[in-house]
Amino acid sequence: MTVPQHPLRLMTKVYREIFPIVHFYLDQWREKAEAIPNKELREQALNSLKEKDFHCEGGAIIALISGPHKQQCIEFIIAYQTISDYLDNLCDRSTSLDPVDFRMLHQSMLDALTCGASCKDYYQFRTDKDDGGYLHSLVQTCQNVLADLAHYPTISKHLLELSTYYCDLQVHKHVVKEERVPRLQDWFERHKANVPEMEWYEFSACTGSTLGIFCLVAYAFQDRFEETLAQQIRDSYFPYIQGLHILLDYLIDQDEDEVGGDLNFCSYYSSENEMMERLEYFVQKADDQLKGIPHENFHKLINRGLLGVYLSDEKVATHRDRNKLAKRLIRLGGMTTYFFYFNGRAYRAFQKLSMKKSS
Repeated sequence: MTVPQHPLRLMTKVYREIFPIVHFYLDQWREKAEAIPNKELREQALNSLKEKDFHCEGGAIIALISGPHKQQCIEFIIAYQTISDYLDNLCDRSTSLDPVDFRMLHQSMLDALTCGASCKDYYQFRTDKDDGGYLHSLVQTCQNVLADLAHYPTISKHLLELSTYYCDLQVHKHVVKEERVPRLQDWFERHKANVPEMEWYEFSACTGSTLGIFCLVAYAFQDRFEETLAQQIRDSYFPYIQGLHILLDYLIDQDEDEVGGDLNFCSYYSSENEMMERLEYFVQKADDQLKGIPHENFHKLINRGLLGVYLSDEKVATHRDRNKLAKRLIRLGGMTTYFFYFNGRAYRAFQKLSMKKSS
């Protein structure tokens, strides 16, 4: 199995071998979403597929590790990420602020990682219920892929640990505004002995990514796989790569989150300079944690790719101060990050052109 170790080779494989499969599955889920009977659930499902498809594109790159099994691996990644994005929309745009409702919705993400778990009434604490089996179908797709994995028992505890962190975060961050920070701070206090020294909002960011789950599943498709490698992957991606991923996501969304009254973890730094110093620290620690992992250079490309792709977003380019700070991070990432930065700008321009032509 050849895993690309050079940025140009990586992006060639991504455009030729990954994105076509990603969009094949996204089109299938879009078709199912269009058939959802309930108007609110249908709109949120379709909006999540339209506005957050880049999450699926980015996550699916990790499927290159799974070699000849990349179609199955991508099928899992798209289904799991689609659950994540759909539920995020339901919680963000919802009239509900009930943590019991959010907990039940996110039980689907834990069930999706638990082979043999029965699907539940995930909408039982909300008014909008009839999705025509959409969420159950996503959960069962994930379970079906995992059931074919010989090494599923080796990764299951790590999958559930990372997913539990993720689900806890989604519950705490979507409740009534005045309860969000106290809940997240209390949650951090219960876990801070198990993570490196960081602030509560940084820990929250580290739990908000699905990259570690995708990486574990991709490696579990390989013939030889042991618990020591599963632990190494978990430790390589959590907390620093996952934290960097989400902090960059929040960095570019600061303005719209402020307008929408949404929680933004980057807003808790005392200054933009402190925020950039911590982001630089996360970049360095992410590299350190990857030392010795199989396909180390590939994972470093993922790390550099996160920087390039997020910092190439026009929300950064059009914000003078943020653009200046972003350039500092790009320089830190070196030529590889510059490559992904310009690639990201070109890809977004191509997408805009394609959308104009199609409309």
